[in-house]
Amino acid sequence: MRTRVGVFFGGISVEHEVSVISGLQAIHAMDADRYEAIPIYISKDRTWYTGEKLTDIEAYKDLKALLSEATPVIPVAADNGGIVLQKNPAPRFGKREVSQIDVAFPVLHGTFGEDGGLQGLFELMNIPYVGCDVGASALGMDKVTMKQVLRNEKLPVLNDVWFYNREWQEDSASIVKQIEEEIGLPAIVKPANLGSSVGIGVARNQESLEIAIEEALEYASKLIVEPLITDLKEMNCSVLGDTDEAEASVIEEVLKTEDILSYADKYQGSSRGGSKGGSGSKSMGGGMESTDRIIPAPIPDEETEQIQTLAVSTFKALGCGGVSRIDFMKDEANDIIYVNEINTIPGSLSFYLWEAADKDFQTLTNDLIQLALKRQRDRERLTFSIDSNLFSLQGEGGGKGGSKGGSKR
Repeated sequence: MRTRVGVFFGGISVEHEVSVISGLQAIHAMDADRYEAIPIYISKDRTWYTGEKLTDIEAYKDLKALLSEATPVIPVAADNGGIVLQKNPAPRFGKREVSQIDVAFPVLHGTFGEDGGLQGLFELMNIPYVGCDVGASALGMDKVTMKQVLRNEKLPVLNDVWFYNREWQEDSASIVKQIEEEIGLPAIVKPANLGSSVGIGVARNQESLEIAIEEALEYASKLIVEPLITDLKEMNCSVLGDTDEAEASVIEEVLKTEDILSYADKYQGSSRGGSKGGSGSKSMGGGMESTDRIIPAPIPDEETEQIQTLAVSTFKALGCGGVSRIDFMKDEANDIIYVNEINTIPGSLSFYLWEAADKDFQTLTNDLIQLALKRQRDRERLTFSIDSNLFSLQGEGGGKGGSKGGSKR
């Protein structure tokens, strides 16, 4: 019997369309002899849909027609484990169940998918799921807390100033002064919890700094400002595994048209070097593998080893699982490499970096599913609940003594 794998994609983040591409790439890459891939599309209005038509990328050109043919569903915990997809609304007569899944495979980029929210639902429903757990997902999504953890682990990250929207509204002058004193200009302004270069701006003077901050606050309430590296080389490395064992992929050099890698650079470019699209993109025509890139990066062996070591160390420091992509910045003028950020559900699942390392997309999806099942086996050995009834230990006073039963204990 094939393992039923529910592939979740879409979502309500600004990376919705990219998630659709990545999710369908994963579905088409799976070994059909071992796995039954079940598409679960989450629309921008939070409705869940399933149906075979959802696996056709061309159908998304007329989304209204596509969803009229799909089946709206809600997840319900199955008695024997896993998740049942039930018609929504449930019919008064006839079969309610559409399908059941044994493993969840989230491929949602950005907020409400990559940040731990959906992973928490999977844990509550006790279903194995691919990728990082709740904690690692949340850490990876927040650039501020991620850097705090990495800095604590002595991993190289840029200095930064971060703040909330309310702080900016109440005293923007103090924040501008802090940035100018601690970071200096030019600088890069980023939403703390978004990906795909959405909301990122470059500030070269005080006026453009204030404009960049106001624009970024349209996407997030928490911002981070970092110094702009003027002589910059951007390189990425993927990591596959868990905290027990992890391996690094080949390294790519990412080419860009401006000071920062834009959304268009990432998803509307053309591949170079060793990136040729691969099996996962034949029917998709897009995704992160479309970025202008050189694979493998034309760098010395010792630099390759340094970046791969930093990538694995970052992955483990954040407690990651599954496949992630760690993005690096090299200050060419000073010959310093910094960890920029981690993508815990990377675009196209970084399959193009693994194909260059002789691991095809089908093998990658299989490894990810097996890692999910391994983590579930490990979790089943842990104790989450104690078989006791504290209420039966209460005296005649009931709850009068508070949560600890009174001042004496």
